[in-house]
Amino acid sequence: MSWVIATFLPFVIILTILVFVHEMGHFLVARRNGVKVTVFSIGFGPELFGWTDRHQTRWRFSLIPLGGYVKMLGDADPSSARAADNSELTEEEKNQTLHSKTPLQQIAVAAAGPAANILFAIVALWALIVIKGVPFISPVIHKIEPGMLAEKSGLQVEDKILKVDSQIIEDFQQLRRIIGQSAGKDVSFEIERSGAVVHKTISFYEVDPVTQEKKSFARLGIMPGEPEYIRHNPIMAIGYGLSLCWDLTVETFSGLVRLVTGKSSSSELGGILSIGDMAAQSTKNGLTSVIWLMSLLSINLALINLLPIPVLDGGHIFLSSLEIIRGKPLSAKAQELIFLAGFLLVAGVMLFATWNDLLRYKVFQIIKSWF
Repeated sequence: MSWVIATFLPFVIILTILVFVHEMGHFLVARRNGVKVTVFSIGFGPELFGWTDRHQTRWRFSLIPLGGYVKMLGDADPSSARAADNSELTEEEKNQTLHSKTPLQQIAVAAAGPAANILFAIVALWALIVIKGVPFISPVIHKIEPGMLAEKSGLQVEDKILKVDSQIIEDFQQLRRIIGQSAGKDVSFEIERSGAVVHKTISFYEVDPVTQEKKSFARLGIMPGEPEYIRHNPIMAIGYGLSLCWDLTVETFSGLVRLVTGKSSSSELGGILSIGDMAAQSTKNGLTSVIWLMSLLSINLALINLLPIPVLDGGHIFLSSLEIIRGKPLSAKAQELIFLAGFLLVAGVMLFATWNDLLRYKVFQIIKSWF
């Protein structure tokens, strides 16, 4: 029980903060555009506690702390996928619904959540640089994820990566970028281990022995130790914070592109257990590690939500943009089918990520050992 608390309590706290930031972006821009928000919920399911403000918005904390939503007047569901039967609303109330607004206003509301997450990451990284400094992460392996390529290739904790394909490695961020471009390749590593230099060639792919199909991936499954920090004044830190956020955004986007295009193995996809493990590790490493992880997760949350998949913010942006091009919205039936397909896709990806976690952390073997 203590392990569960140590692993998932940091995860729940971090996720709650990031979800609050994301939904607050939607909330503020919706209110700014004259849309009435009826519910602001942290979590899903039955309400645990909450209150109603003077604008008749119900602020609530719900039972399942794995996300959140803002529900707007006239929406049939929290995703704002379709309008409810608004025949009983007054004309004034109808003008306060999201679906009564122009496509550009709807795009602004949808984009505000991801924008808030990016802004949060910039501010968090700026604060980290002012308080602690610009992080320098030595290319030394601090932890190896079970079942991943690093473990299979014989890499060890405390290995220092000196070169990759004859390119000198100066820090872990550089190593991460190079690994991200290694999908489908045989890559040579020069490693310092216990004072000796070791050479390894690691294949960032595997070949199915039956079908001979080549599956590429671009993750080793290694984690660095605590970074060192070089401090800067608050003005200089703005530039460093923006640059660092941009680098993390590009890196995250590249990872998503590789995953979507099949250049990275789907086995690299992690779910709640993986994020919970990272949150627990960052908590052990101190506040700066937590801020770093929150910045990275906030960027991930923004980019994932911007994917043009119905039920995600990017799906709303895509459909509103399509309405601008066509001069009219899609039919209610077409939108309903599109959002259903989007929901099934997102649910399928979440289930697949959870399955990967169960295999990665050997949950089935652990349960079997109990009997």
